[in-house]
Formats: sequence, C-alpha cells, structure tokens
Amino acid sequence: MKKLLFLSLFVLSLASCSSDDNNTAEVNGVAFATTSLNLTAVETPVVINFAAATASAGSVTVTYTETAVANGIDYTTLPASAAGKIVVPFEKGVSSVSFTFKKLKEAIEGEVKNVVFTISTNSINAILGENKTVQVNFNETAYTGGVVSASVGGPNQPNQLYLDLSSGTSKSVNRAAWDFGFYSGSDFRVIINGSLKMAVKKLETSDITLPQEIDANVTVGAGTTLASNGFVDNPTGVLTGAGAGFGTAIAEISATDADNKVYLVNMGALVSTKVAGTGAVEVDGDPRGWKKVRILRNGSGYKIQYADLTSTTFTEKTVSKDTALNFTFFSLTSGNTVSVEPEKAKWDLNFTVFTNYLNMGSGEVTYGYSDFITTNSRGGAKVYQVLVSTGGSYADFTKAKIVEDSFKASETDQRIIGANWRNGGSQTTLPSIRTDRFYVVKDAAGNYYKVKFLTMLNEASERGNVTLEYAMLK
Repeated sequence: MKKLLFLSLFVLSLASCSSDDNNTAEVNGVAFATTSLNLTAVETPVVINFAAATASAGSVTVTYTETAVANGIDYTTLPASAAGKIVVPFEKGVSSVSFTFKKLKEAIEGEVKNVVFTISTNSINAILGENKTVQVNFNETAYTGGVVSASVGGPNQPNQLYLDLSSGTSKSVNRAAWDFGFYSGSDFRVIINGSLKMAVKKLETSDITLPQEIDANVTVGAGTTLASNGFVDNPTGVLTGAGAGFGTAIAEISATDADNKVYLVNMGALVSTKVAGTGAVEVDGDPRGWKKVRILRNGSGYKIQYADLTSTTFTEKTVSKDTALNFTFFSLTSGNTVSVEPEKAKWDLNFTVFTNYLNMGSGEVTYGYSDFITTNSRGGAKVYQVLVSTGGSYADFTKAKIVEDSFKASETDQRIIGANWRNGGSQTTLPSIRTDRFYVVKDAAGNYYKVKFLTMLNEASERGNVTLEYAMLK
C-alpha cells in the first residue's frame, strides 16, 4: 500500500510539471499489487494496479520465467500465454486489472516450484513501479495417505520400488540396472548391489592389469558364508566401520592411489525368469560372472577401473557426486551412471530383494531375502514397529501415542521393517501379512505416518504384489 501511495504521488508530481500550455497527456504508473503470492486455491487472480484510473483502454504485457514447472502442464493462465508473453487487456477508467493463474499440479514438500511474472510493456506508456515482478509460489502439500500398491513385479521380484509417503508416489527400477553406488556425502564410500547377491574380496595388489582367478568362497551363501568375511555391505546401511563385516565391503576410497586395492567381484545373479510355484519366489537367475574392479578418488568424485579377470587392460570411467542423491549409481554393463533412487528427500521406503545377515545358531551368515523393506535412514526417514498387544490397534493409533525415542534404532539400521512385516510361509501354508503389528514412519520433513500392510500376494497367490495402507498423523 505504501509503495502504491508513493507511486501515485510521484505520478501526480510529474503531471503537474507537465501542465504547461494546457498539456493533457496522461502520465500513469503500473505495478503488481504484491511481490509474491502463495497459491492456496486452484485459481488465483494476479492483480496489477494503476496509480490513477486509466484514461483509455489498453493492455499490459507480462513475461515470465519458470522454476520446475511448465505452462500447460503444471499451470495455465487466462488470458493464455503466447510466445512467452501474456497480454492483459484493460478498459478505460479502471484502477486495476488482473489475469488468472490456474494451478494444475501441486508441489510436494522439498520441491521449489514457482513462476516469476514481470511487467515488460504497456500500451499507455505508464511508468513501472517498484513491484514490477511477482513470484507465484506453489504450495507444498503432504499426502494424507490411502491404500497404495508397492509391487516389485511378481514372484521373480525384478524391481526395486521406492515409495514416498508424503506425495503418494513411487519409482520402480529393475534391480539389475546397477552394480555400484557411489556415496554423495563427505566420505568416499561405495556400495555393491545386494539385491543381486553381489560379493567382493579385497586383493593384495593395486595393479588391475594382473590376471586374477575366481574364488568360489566369495559369495552370498544360502546360510553358509560367514558375515565376518566382509564380502558384503553391512546390512544396517551404516557405511563406516572397522574390521570385516562392518561398514561397506569395499574399504573407504583413499586419497592415496596406491592404497586403493583391486577387488575380486562376484557379480551375483541375473533376475530369474522361471515360473514360481504358488506362494513361492524365483529371484536368482543365471550367474552374472566375475570382474576385477579398482576405485580411486577423482577430485571431489570417483574413478572406477574394471576388467574381466584375465584381462591385462581395463576400462576407466569417472563418477561425480550429486548431493541431491544418497548415491550415484553405476552399471558395468552399460559403462554409465544410471538413475536408481529418487532424490534423497523424496523417498521413505524401499521394497527389494536384499542381502542380510542371519544367525543360524553358529554365528551370523549372509542370507538372501525376498519381500524385504528398508528405510531411507540416510535421507532422514525414521521408523519403529508397534505391536497391537502393547500399542493398541492401527485404527486407534494417534499422534499423541508416538514415542520419539523409539525412532532411534532406525537412525543406524535400515532394517526395522525388513522382513518383520510378513510370514514366509511353509510347505503347507502360504506366506502372509503379520496382522499383529504396524509401523510409524517419520519422514525427513517431519511428517508422521502410521503404516500397515494389507497383502503380499495377488489373487493368484503370487508373491511380490504388496499393498499397504497409511495415514498421516496430525
């Protein structure tokens, strides 16, 4: 209001100075009514004010720049834009005019979506006021919940599915699409693809041109390979640690090249295409073979060298860190980085085949799990389990019943849900959901959700077809 008053006084003073010889030429001012708008409705008027009533009809031309949105997809305007401009007509004798902004898509939390409009010209040669631009911001909205599908593609479980509770959206990626994940944080750590049962062994040499041989002990065993061998990443998801079985199977990448040894890599198994029995899974296909791999630092990023075991030459590629992601993923098959996880603030739960530890009575061994769920603990998501016998029913659970201390375990262990949400079945019973429990999830933005699982089989009793229900706790 003060800006418009100042503009009106400024225009009036110009008009008085121009009154010699009875000059009646109009001098006016034009500006947006505000410098920013937060969208709270589907349609919002964007108001342009004049310092004085218009002496004649005319138009104001507005240009715009977009951030993470596109005209016609995320929003439209009336009048419609043409060639990057909006021409807003006005009549004689008006003190304001407006155009309509119609929001077609919402933003989700963490997204920055806006359009900045700028008054470029007007047909009455009015002077531009201070508010010559306005930024129209999309509201951030969190999904309140519902019933969603989290299918990983059936009993072969070919996909890894990333679910974002706050938007109700998911991303599905074939689990054979990647081999290594390069950490984007301050440390230099690399993970292997446990969904394919990959395993690695550190060799004594840093010369990748030396021929190597298969070591059949470097494997994810069906309950036989000791976790303490350190052939796989620690399943908690904690990247750092000392000694075999702690942190990543590949040691922290050193700034001293000579310290970065060659690794013998068991590439695990292809995704199976076999038909599974009723209620069963067939996840492991043919062996993917062996490679030798060496990883070094490359400035603020990484350099990966890889070759067949008998080769005296190697391929070298660079991988950059992307701070929007937990990891940048790389495929030896394509020789390129690939898109796998969504941005680290845009997913909460991952449904996947998983390499875990299991204590079978004589110490922990490596073990492959189907129908496994991890939490995005690295991206700030947290979770804990509620047993109905002690915490009450899912229907009666409210925000007031949340126990904040119960989230602590999930800060250092991504397996809180894991396989605990379902029964694996037996020779005489089908796998099933455990109905005596549900979960409370706190996402990185601080939203709370209660989550319960409804199915893990479809109508044909095929596994890998998960549905779940969740609701925001307010």
